[in-house]
Amino acid sequence: RESRVQDVQGKRNRRAGKSLPDCVDAAVKHLKKIKEGKKLDLEKITLREYKSNDAKTVVSWLKDEYAFRQWCADRYENFPITADDMNALYSNGDVLPFAFCIGNEVAGHFIIRYPNENRDEVRLGFVIVDDKKRGHGLGKKMIQFALKYAAENLHAKKVSLGVFENNPGALKCYKSCGFREVSQSTYTCLGEHWKSIEMEISLE
Repeated sequence: RESRVQDVQGKRNRRAGKSLPDCVDAAVKHLKKIKEGKKLDLEKITLREYKSNDAKTVVSWLKDEYAFRQWCADRYENFPITADDMNALYSNGDVLPFAFCIGNEVAGHFIIRYPNENRDEVRLGFVIVDDKKRGHGLGKKMIQFALKYAAENLHAKKVSLGVFENNPGALKCYKSCGFREVSQSTYTCLGEHWKSIEMEISLE
């Protein structure tokens, strides 16, 4: 039976004028073409102020509570949140929310706030990139844009942030942007003890 199957498959390949190596090569080229088609045009990335209608897009990226808590810790009481919840949190004017875009499409989001009365330091929070666009270096690019904005527009001398140890992708991204670890603390989340890593970078 096995030899008959192989013989039939061989006849099909011969009728198509292709050998098995040719078929494999064609498949590889096809997959490469698909992958290249998914490349993002990083020449069209921009940073702009957050708009209330961005909330629906950002909220759609928060698909499970574990990732949600990695993103916001306890800043929101309940999961899931709505676009109205996000806009309500930003309405008090204590934070500067931003949208990171590719063309007209929102691909990332973060906020900047002052952690204390010392205006020399700003803090990044709610950092997130569209999960469908990860793997293209967008997170690093967005943080670089954030640091540039903090230095040039807010005249900050230092930028800080917190990240959970169980979020290695984010931790790696921040380190690649020049952030260094300065302290650790334990945070209780979802009935577990999570290690929170405090990081900062000097802009002087």
